[in-house]
Amino acid sequence: MDSRQSPLELSRMDSDPLRQFNLWLRQAEAAEVSMANAMTLATAGRQGKVSARIVLLRGLDERGFLFYTNYESRKGLDLTANPSAALVLHWLPLSRQIRIEGSVETLSEEESDRYFSSRPRGNQLAAHASPQSRPVTDRHELEERFDTVEQQFYDKEVPRPSHWGGYRVVPEMIEFWQEGEHRLHDRLRYRRGDNGHWVLERLGP
Repeated sequence: MDSRQSPLELSRMDSDPLRQFNLWLRQAEAAEVSMANAMTLATAGRQGKVSARIVLLRGLDERGFLFYTNYESRKGLDLTANPSAALVLHWLPLSRQIRIEGSVETLSEEESDRYFSSRPRGNQLAAHASPQSRPVTDRHELEERFDTVEQQFYDKEVPRPSHWGGYRVVPEMIEFWQEGEHRLHDRLRYRRGDNGHWVLERLGP
C-alpha cells in the first residue's frame, strides 16, 4: 500500500479521533504490520527527566488507551510523580504515524484483575518474579526467582500482584501523520477545545 497516493483530507476524518484511531489500527492489522499495537511510551518524573520505551496497547475504550505494567518500574514511578504521558505508534509499511498526548489514570483493580487473568500463566508468574527496573546479579537470579514463584503457585491460580496493573492515557491531543510526496506530509491534529469538544486542524509538515 502506498498511502502517499491518497492524501489525508479533513472532510474524510471521523469527528471522533478514537474512532479514527481504531480505523487506522484495523487497517494496520489487515496489512499485517508486525506488532501493530506496539507504541512508544514517554514519561517524565518529578525532576523532569524524560524516558521512553516500547509498550503494547492492550485496549481502547471511549476514554483512552490502555496498557499494563509494574507500578514500581521506572515508568510506574514516573507516572506516580507526574501522571501525564505521550504515545507514538509508527506503521512504516503504511507510511503512517499517530502521536498522542494526555493525562494518565490508574485502572481500577477490577479492570487490572480481569486483564491479568487473561494472560498466559508464564507471564503471570513473571509479573511476581521480576523486580522490574531494579538491578539483578545475573540471569540466573531471575530464573531462580521465577522457579520459586512457580513452586509457590504450583497447581494454583496465579493472583495479580499488588504492584502490577493498568493505566489509561486520556488523550488531550491526537495527531494523524501520513507521508507525502516531496516531504509535504499530512498532519491532522485533534485537540480538546475549551468546551471539551474535539477540534480538528491541519498542521504544516
